[in-house]
Amino acid sequence: MRRFVRAIVQILNRVTGWNGIGFVLSIAIIAVAAAVLFRMLRDIEVQEVVEALRSTPPRHMLVAGLFVAAGYFTLTFYDLFALRTIGRADIPYRVAALAGFTSYSIGHNVGASVFTGGAVRYRIYSSWGLSAIDVAKLCFIAGLTFWLGNATVLGLGISYMPQAASAIDHLPPWVNRLAAIATLVVLCGYVVWVWRKPRIVGRDGWQVTLPPGPLTLLQIAIGIVDLSFCALAMWMLLPEEPHIGFVTLAVIFVSATLLGFASHAPGGLGVFDAAMLVGLWQFDREQLIAGMLLFRLLYYIIPFALALVILGVRELWFNLTQKQPPAAASGGPPCGSSDEARS
Repeated sequence: MRRFVRAIVQILNRVTGWNGIGFVLSIAIIAVAAAVLFRMLRDIEVQEVVEALRSTPPRHMLVAGLFVAAGYFTLTFYDLFALRTIGRADIPYRVAALAGFTSYSIGHNVGASVFTGGAVRYRIYSSWGLSAIDVAKLCFIAGLTFWLGNATVLGLGISYMPQAASAIDHLPPWVNRLAAIATLVVLCGYVVWVWRKPRIVGRDGWQVTLPPGPLTLLQIAIGIVDLSFCALAMWMLLPEEPHIGFVTLAVIFVSATLLGFASHAPGGLGVFDAAMLVGLWQFDREQLIAGMLLFRLLYYIIPFALALVILGVRELWFNLTQKQPPAAASGGPPCGSSDEARS
């Protein structure tokens, strides 16, 4: 595990070199969110929130739960795509699905998902012969899928509905539209760049070949589908009045999600909520808080509990049987010693 942490820190330093800036930015985001939450929640009526929770139609919660399940199903393709990109097509989908679901479920809730989610991946993929550097490369490609999807959704959404972004950043709509168009131009430039010839990033002992043009489009599509399912789940849990369009909600939701991610707070707690309250100012606050609480239950708490149960059963099974994971028996790569396989 220590090898993985060292590897991913090394890669982050070489790719960005912005660790200090990122730390200061995280603290600033959390501080601003705390101030906003204090101002907006100090006169909240708890009883009204409870009543709003009770009055939420069960059908809406069921549909939202199905959208959440679809979102997590899409997340499993982040890992499958990344495995194929780093040349490990021998690892089956079921292993990628296990690693993808559990790593994101735990990473979303614990915070600092680059490390927590990566540690879960290393626990699973090391049984299939992946080194710490291999898992760090996989995390890099999966993270690239996440950011490409977010940039595309925000670029398209804000270009079409710049007022949605203005509700959060309070900039003039034309400024947000120009920024969105610039983002789309950069994305198109990136696609053309990787389409022309193989592109390799990295140095000093590790290198990653970026997905070529057609696969980059697939990568972007995976990210868009994942975010769309998540936004649809939140949309189903919003109060029925006043009605807002899905594109508006998607822009606000994705922006709030990115702010929560940048803060490294567990589940974006506080930051995501503050951004949603600011962006969706037209809703009754008690009803909106009820919807966000239900979303946290469906998207964070239930998957987190399931992931812990799945990983616990997996570890217990391997320790009781005192054998390697089924990778070795099903024709997978050598797993090394039994102690390493159980790790």
